Amino acid sequence: MTQRPERADALRNREAVLAAADGLFAASSSPHSVSMDDIAAAAGVGKGTLFRRFGDRAGLIAAVIASRLEPLQQAVREAQDAAGSSPHRRVRELLDASLSFKIDNRNLMSAAEDAGLSSPYQAEHYGWWHDTLRTELAEVPGVHNADFTAHALLAAVRADLVAHLIDHQKMTPDDLRASLAAHVDSILGGSSGTPRRRALDEA
Repeated sequence: MTQRPERADALRNREAVLAAADGLFAASSSPHSVSMDDIAAAAGVGKGTLFRRFGDRAGLIAAVIASRLEPLQQAVREAQDAAGSSPHRRVRELLDASLSFKIDNRNLMSAAEDAGLSSPYQAEHYGWWHDTLRTELAEVPGVHNADFTAHALLAAVRADLVAHLIDHQKMTPDDLRASLAAHVDSILGGSSGTPRRRALDEA
């Protein structure tokens, strides 16, 4: 059966909700302070519209993350297709991109990790990062278990940790990125140079 195209008003409502939620999470002092009522009011829609469209708060947060991640995922795919960089460097750049995304969206990502999901590891965005990182790690000499190593490295960029280090311990984003790069080198061995804030981590 052919899927019917989305009505223009429904599409506008969806985009308004995503933009409103994105803005509220970015401006909030705590991910817990943003409610469905707040989002509905900011978007100019009824609260029932949110639940019909996204199911619950977790579903709405997941949709906002997917919207924010889409350009970054495209940039990562393009970077993977480009020749010339070593697997070690690609791992570092992937983790740096993930960390930069978490820094810029730490309230939104913290909300996702605390949105009532049975496990943050079941989230679609986590699965994408893990699969992408595992593929690159499998090409790095000396990595015994790429699947486990991908999980272990992604644990270093959990949103709640990023928020704690930046908002409470007042670590600068540059210092955090440098510390992550050093951590990756300590696990994988060697050095591939300081990660560059390229298009894939600014998208």
